[in-house]
Amino acid sequence: MATIFYKGFLVKHIDLNDLFPIKKDDFDENEIFDIAVIGGGVVGCALFREFCINGAKSVLIEKENDILEGASKGNSALLHTGFDAPEDSLELECVKRGYAEYLRLKDELKLQILKTSALVVAWNDEQLEKLEGILQKGFRNGVKELELISKKEVKKREPHISDKAKGAVLVHGESVIDAWSAPLTYLKEAVRYGGKRAFSHKVLSGEYDGEKWTLRTSRGTIRAKTVINSAGLYGDEVEKIRGGEGFRIIPRKGQFIIYDKTAYNLINSIILPVPTKRTKGVVISKTAYGNILVGPTAEDQMSKTDSSTTKEMLLELQKKAYEIIPKLKEHSVTTTFAGLRPATDGHVYNIEYDKEKEWIRVGAIRSTGFTSSLGVAKYVFELYGKSFEKKEPLYEFKPTPNITEFASRDYEKEGYEEIVCHCEMVTDREIKNALNDECGAGTLGGLKRRTRVMMGRCQGFNCMAKVAKICEDAKNGK
Repeated sequence: MATIFYKGFLVKHIDLNDLFPIKKDDFDENEIFDIAVIGGGVVGCALFREFCINGAKSVLIEKENDILEGASKGNSALLHTGFDAPEDSLELECVKRGYAEYLRLKDELKLQILKTSALVVAWNDEQLEKLEGILQKGFRNGVKELELISKKEVKKREPHISDKAKGAVLVHGESVIDAWSAPLTYLKEAVRYGGKRAFSHKVLSGEYDGEKWTLRTSRGTIRAKTVINSAGLYGDEVEKIRGGEGFRIIPRKGQFIIYDKTAYNLINSIILPVPTKRTKGVVISKTAYGNILVGPTAEDQMSKTDSSTTKEMLLELQKKAYEIIPKLKEHSVTTTFAGLRPATDGHVYNIEYDKEKEWIRVGAIRSTGFTSSLGVAKYVFELYGKSFEKKEPLYEFKPTPNITEFASRDYEKEGYEEIVCHCEMVTDREIKNALNDECGAGTLGGLKRRTRVMMGRCQGFNCMAKVAKICEDAKNGK
C-alpha cells in the first residue's frame, strides 16, 4: 500500500499492484503441451527457453503475475566460475556449463556483464593458510585463471581495502551481471519460439493418466505430457503432486545492504571471504546499476514468505563491511532487502527424472542458481533425452532494453517526454514500453526490475504518483 502526497497534502492510498491487470492466457485450455515448466524464476525461465528453442511445445506456469517474484528477485547478481563449487558435483557441472553458455550468448542476446574479477581475501593467519587449498580446489574444478597474490598486490588492486588484509586468491573470471534482464531475455526467447505463458496460475493438484498430466490451477486446467518442477521455495509442495517423498525445502534468508552510488568507486573487484561449509559468506561487490552491495547473511527459517530485514543483522553486515572497506562509513545506505534461497537438508542440487510418471524435479538450486540456470537447462534437456522438430522463430529477436550502467541508457537517447525517476534516470518511455511489451510487467516489482524506477535514493517518494498515473493510463488503454 502506498500513500501519495502532493504539496504536503494526502491525495490517496493506493496499492500499485492493483494497477496491473491479471495477464491473459495465450493458450487454449484444450491444448496438450509437451512440457509444462512450473516456476518462473531464473531456472524456470532458462528451462522454458531451452525446451522451446529445441522445438518442444511448452508452457511456463507461474503462481504470480510476473516472473522473478520468488527467490530469484533477491540475489547477489554475480556470474560464478565454479572455482569453489563442490568437487565432482552436479552443481559444478551446471555452473561451468551455465557460465560458458552465458558468455556464448551475451553478444547475441545483448546480455550485460562487467568483468571485475574477484578476490578471496584472508583476514588472519588461519585463513591465509587456507588460500593454497582454495587455489588447488579451483584448479581441480577446471578453473585455471587463478593466482595467489600478496598483501601488497591486494592493496594495489584495492586501495581502499583495510590494511588487515593478509593476501588473496585472485579469480579472474568472476563478474557482475544484470540478474533481472537476463531471465526476462530467456522468457522472451521462449515466447519468440512459440512458448506459452500461464501467469497467476497457482498449481493446486494434478493427475497422470499414463500419457499426460492434468494440472489443476487457481485459474483453470493445463495438460502436458511431461512436468518439470522448478518451483524454487515451493518445490517441495509442488513435489507432493507427484507423490515424491523425502524432498524438503528449508528457506535460507540472506539480508543485503545497498550503498549509495557515491560509493561505487571504492572497490574494483568482487571481494569474497574465505568460505565455510555452510555459506560462501558476506560479499562486497559493485552492482550492475551503480551501487555497492554487501551481503548476504545466511539464516535458516521455516517461513517461505518472510523476507523482512532485521536491525541486528543489518548492523552486523555494516560492521563487517566497514572492517573490510573503512571508507564505506562515509557513504549512505540507499536501501536494504532480503532474499530467500531454496536450501535443503543436503548441500547438493536435487535433479531427478521420474520416467514412469514423466515428472522432472529441479530443486535445491541455491546461491549459484543464476550462473547455473542455462547449464541446468541443458542438463535437464539431455536427461529428458527426447528430441523435437526444431521450428523457426516467430519474429526477429528484440533485445531487452539495457538498464545497467555498462551501456547506453534510454535517457541518453532522444524522443522521451520526461525523466520520471531522477534517482535512477528512468524515462516515461521506458516505463510505458515495460508495461506494453509482449512480456510486459505484471507487478510493481516486475516494473522496477525492468526499468529501475522507484529503486533509487528516495525509494519512490518523489516519482510514485507519476508512476501510478502511467500505470493507470496503461491499464485503461491510454
